[in-house]
Amino acid sequence: MIRLIGAGTRPGRGERVLDTFWTIPNLITILRFFGVPLFVWLIVQDNYGAAFITLVIVGSTDWVDGYLARRLDQVSAAGKWLDPVADRLALIIVATVFVVDRIAPGWFILAIVIPDIILIINSLVLFCGSPNLPVSNIGKIRTALLLVGAPMLLLQKVPGFDYDWLAVAGNTVLILGCIGHLAAFVGYMQASWRKYRNRQVPAAKDAYGA
Repeated sequence: MIRLIGAGTRPGRGERVLDTFWTIPNLITILRFFGVPLFVWLIVQDNYGAAFITLVIVGSTDWVDGYLARRLDQVSAAGKWLDPVADRLALIIVATVFVVDRIAPGWFILAIVIPDIILIINSLVLFCGSPNLPVSNIGKIRTALLLVGAPMLLLQKVPGFDYDWLAVAGNTVLILGCIGHLAAFVGYMQASWRKYRNRQVPAAKDAYGA
């Protein structure tokens, strides 16, 4: 798992952040946005096989766009906020659909949505927008676990794959992902308050002419 984090990074090369929006990684992230409503529509149609494939593709793009950004030296300022937004949106919608369709228990949506709502409110209050914090390794592992556990539960709804072990394994991975989600939540809250306090110190010095 750790070796997958940061994959595509070229040793000895510093990160160059592009100002342009139109990069290959950002286009892949946009495809992820379109994949989420397609997934919801397939679930509504009870087409669980196609929904499973769509969810796997949507989940894989989270790794692919980051890999290509580093490998092709196409890390962009837009991508740094667009990718986390796509992750949050996908997780919240997938969690909601899973609970409504009774694919996952109710605690799943509570563990995903409530921390994200608190983070959004915290960011708006402290920064009037995104705090532009780097994604932590815990956050990346959390996302990977959730995007593996969710398809495992969904696969059990596909005819011919209704195995009990899939439910057990899927729920286990989701629980680990939710624990990671809460750990990442605590880390981001601490980092945002630390960044806010560091910004306030120079402002206070300027105000008093220090």
